[in-house]
Amino acid sequence: MTVETVAQRFTRRHRSLTLYLLATLFVAAPAAAQSAPPDAAPTSSAASIAQLDDDAALDRAEPDFVVVNLPTTLRLPLYKSNFRLTHRFAGNLRNGTFSEQAGNLFGIDLGALIGFEYRFAVARHVQAAFYRSSFDKTIQFYGKYDAVRQQHSLPVSISPVASIEGTDNFQEKYAPALGAAISREFGTRFAGYVTPIWAHNTAASLDPVAQDHDGGAHTDSSDPPRERRNTTYIGFGGRVRLGSSTYIAGEIVPRVQGYAPDQRAYGVSIEKRIGAHMFSLTFTNTFGTTFAQVARGGAANTLFLGFNLGRKFF
Repeated sequence: MTVETVAQRFTRRHRSLTLYLLATLFVAAPAAAQSAPPDAAPTSSAASIAQLDDDAALDRAEPDFVVVNLPTTLRLPLYKSNFRLTHRFAGNLRNGTFSEQAGNLFGIDLGALIGFEYRFAVARHVQAAFYRSSFDKTIQFYGKYDAVRQQHSLPVSISPVASIEGTDNFQEKYAPALGAAISREFGTRFAGYVTPIWAHNTAASLDPVAQDHDGGAHTDSSDPPRERRNTTYIGFGGRVRLGSSTYIAGEIVPRVQGYAPDQRAYGVSIEKRIGAHMFSLTFTNTFGTTFAQVARGGAANTLFLGFNLGRKFF
């Protein structure tokens, strides 16, 4: 009997997990739509003010802490938390024929860059997050202050953000970043975002993502670049709610100053909210998920399937 290698077992389990998540999304969607309460306007101005002051209340226009990769202004109740899992599969959907893509299950068979995040509200309107991506073994420490909330005479919500990330499990290529997420909601159906970010040392990690013989994705760090450059970008994003709990979201990230290789990063997603879970099927031209990785842009003629899976604990 042939003995399976560890890599082969991992690839099969990875594919099975992804298929299970996709199946769960589409099987549970009809039931969630039936059980979800209908949208209703507040019965009084007092009720409306109470909802604005309640960080745990469901915001139908802004259900998640990210658009695709960029941050939102969603608040986290004091001492509550959120867990997020990210996958960016290595198969380029713009290469090969449809039958070839189907044979690789649209990139799922070719491995993925995986990340996980845990965020916690350490103080009222203050979030702290830890994120780890397999892209260059990057660890990001991230903080967000939800300073301004849209209400009455205030037309927008504003959340300053700050982070520092480092590769090789936070041992080298450090890249701090500063910026803000600015949002405006239009009723309960649409939210728009402008996200200016300044990221330092954005030329530090430009190693190509390669695929090994088992279909796994990894980065080649044999000759890392030594130059340090900064990038300023302004992300634009939006999210539209369809029905009671289905969304379409998108973002594009033009670089306005500094280091700007390749193409500007972009992403779109089809999303489903089921209770405290948020599942987003993503299509991006970059593997990047941190502030500095997104600053480096995406490659031309590429499109990668992926997903975000979030779970709120409140």
